[in-house]
Amino acid sequence: MTAYRYDYEVITQWIEHGEKVLDLGCGDGDLLKHLIQVRQVQGYGVENDPIKLQASVRNGINVIQMDLEKGLVGLEDGFFDHVIMSLSLQAIHNTQGILREMLRVANEAVISFPNFGYWRHRQSILNGRMPVSDSLPHQWYNTPNVRFFTIADFDALCEMNGIAVRERLGFDEGKLILDEPNFLASVAVYRLGRAD
Repeated sequence: MTAYRYDYEVITQWIEHGEKVLDLGCGDGDLLKHLIQVRQVQGYGVENDPIKLQASVRNGINVIQMDLEKGLVGLEDGFFDHVIMSLSLQAIHNTQGILREMLRVANEAVISFPNFGYWRHRQSILNGRMPVSDSLPHQWYNTPNVRFFTIADFDALCEMNGIAVRERLGFDEGKLILDEPNFLASVAVYRLGRAD
């Protein structure tokens, strides 16, 4: 079992019993396993890394090997109730494309990502070093992250692309941050939909 992830609790609250859920970059399938147990969802994972894909299968998850940079080819429009991308968006080159695809195949998208605008990250850069933290655990030379963005950046991207932000929560060390999340939250979790 992986370490406790408070974003799993938030995501679980946004998922209804029995929904069809797609988890992009599902890793070992731990989140889907949790949602299947707690919400009895019909869960499917997408993973490109063969080792993580095998771990998902061992975890009892239906998983598809797919390169997310190429979109969600072959998945039917509106088939899923929710599509989730937990702490993986920053590792995608085709950010706008995957957001479009997520809202094509599902009614809602749930995304979590590390907030590069977090005050400790800013302090690290002021001190002349790239940040390393719980939310950004890799060194600059071995990070899988290709995008470094803030909550304010993501809000602007959603507005520019006509994506409705239905709910946004910021956290630091598992605690909800209500004031100045772009500065004080290390991780953000969003519930997104198509603009009406």
